[in-house]
Amino acid sequence: MKWLGSARIATIVIVLLAAGAAAEDESSDLKFLVIKDYSGKPVRNASVIMHPINKEGKQKGGLQLKTGPDGRTSFEGVPYGKLRIQVLAQGFQTYGEDYDINQPTTEITIRLKRPQGQFSIYDDKNQPSQSRPAENKEPNKETPPSSESPK
Repeated sequence: MKWLGSARIATIVIVLLAAGAAAEDESSDLKFLVIKDYSGKPVRNASVIMHPINKEGKQKGGLQLKTGPDGRTSFEGVPYGKLRIQVLAQGFQTYGEDYDINQPTTEITIRLKRPQGQFSIYDDKNQPSQSRPAENKEPNKETPPSSESPK
């Protein structure tokens, strides 16, 4: 009878250990490859920043990695869920995207683009010149005569 109690305790311990092992499997090994969009060549020394995102959609904390000469970096043990990835590298546009991490191994390839011109509503070509008087928008209409002052 005494060994039956010990068997039950051993069974409970094994079930708890198995549950703990299953909980540890809820993480992913992330592997990043950062390449140039126009040539496919690796980008060395790029900063890969990972921000976990909570249920409200807000970032909480972060971790920065650097790519090697082959454009690769990795991190093990990232918990499942939403993750915001940002990549910064000298001479390239900043990259940012949210990923749903839900596999034991996740491989992410990031293609960085060259910088492009910015658009602005304040460009010189969009503003009227200060030296010219404003033109009449409707040239066919005459300006109304001025009213006479009362006597």
